[in-house]
Amino acid sequence: MARDSIEISETAGVRYLHFSSAWVQGAMRVQRPHALELAYTREMMAGLLLREAPWPRQALLIGLGAGSQAKFIYQQLPATRITVVEINPQVEVVARLHFKLPDDPLRLRVQIADGAAYMLGGDSLYDYILVDGFDKNARAGILDTEPFYQACRSRLSDSGLLAVNLLGRERGFQASAERIETAFDGRALIFPSCDSGNTVAFAAAGEPIDLSFDELITRANACRRETGLNLLPTIARLQIARRLADDRLRL
Repeated sequence: MARDSIEISETAGVRYLHFSSAWVQGAMRVQRPHALELAYTREMMAGLLLREAPWPRQALLIGLGAGSQAKFIYQQLPATRITVVEINPQVEVVARLHFKLPDDPLRLRVQIADGAAYMLGGDSLYDYILVDGFDKNARAGILDTEPFYQACRSRLSDSGLLAVNLLGRERGFQASAERIETAFDGRALIFPSCDSGNTVAFAAAGEPIDLSFDELITRANACRRETGLNLLPTIARLQIARRLADDRLRL
């Protein structure tokens, strides 16, 4: 079906969101609406390995899509308050009608606004900022600029982390990674690309992160028990790609 420029398809029990193109903007397994269906959405939650619970208290999502990450945080992290900034009001309508986005404004607030303007114009601090905003041609526009990343940095708490979805197989990916590293004075970690081509970048500006491989495994096992999210493959890929110097993750 189509609603203006938004299209929904369903295959083998998975419902997909598209913006008038073949690019998948979100997905939900109908029988598991709160699970993270796409690999990169799971990887963007790897911040749960880098900070100790209870974390995050305040999460900000730039880009709603099918609401996958908002729903996961809402379901699995009940102490977290979630703000979502989405530029297209129709995306919120579709997420509520077809992707089971919860209606609980006390914990999950959706604000229809431009993500860059929101970041540049406010002063609220967040523990976790997740940026996943693209147009129908998979372009991030101003959401992939150094001033925007600097604005993200200014909105992070002392324990804050930024996670950004980058399209790793697209031209310009390395430039995107360099913009993040510059904005955060080198405190950025680019994860190896997922099979889909999506690459996730993490950055921090406050409390340092220094975790051993064994600590990451312990935290991943605890996360899997508590939330059902399996981040062990992410740790393995980090190690294979030599992102863990001396078997430690430092950020």
